[in-house]
Amino acid sequence: MRGVQVAVTVPGGRTGEVFERVSEFARYPDLVDVVRSVTVYPAPPGGPVRSDWEVYFRNGILRWTEQDVIRPEALRIDFEQLEGDFDHFAGAWVLGGTDDGCQVRFTAEFDFGIPSLAGIIDPIAERVLKETIARVLAGLFPAVVALEPDPVVLAALATSAATAVRV
Repeated sequence: MRGVQVAVTVPGGRTGEVFERVSEFARYPDLVDVVRSVTVYPAPPGGPVRSDWEVYFRNGILRWTEQDVIRPEALRIDFEQLEGDFDHFAGAWVLGGTDDGCQVRFTAEFDFGIPSLAGIIDPIAERVLKETIARVLAGLFPAVVALEPDPVVLAALATSAATAVRV
């Protein structure tokens, strides 16, 4: 199982507003080319949201349906694949206030279920996930500061409209 993490600060960002933007998954295809489509279905009262995703990956398209448990009061979104191309895909968006804005942390674990190809596919998927999440955040906010010196995240932020600063 492979893990991915992207951690940034949105300077001056208010946690409630940042959380609302992050949870607008249907906007993601407008922010990055690699996200082909996201269809979000209304949640039953008090229940989880279901969303269908299509993301360009290598020479094809990854597809999956996930369940998103959106908890604004906890500033947290937990997601888990229900069906799709991964054998396992789950993670969370966790937000928190800081002295200078709002911290956003995306974490995910994934497994394609093909051990013989994991050494080839997993590093590519990890890079694509990090780049995509960093670019989504850069598209959502006018400035994003990387909290960790991850070269993939820093490069993705540097090539976007956001300000990329290594802390």
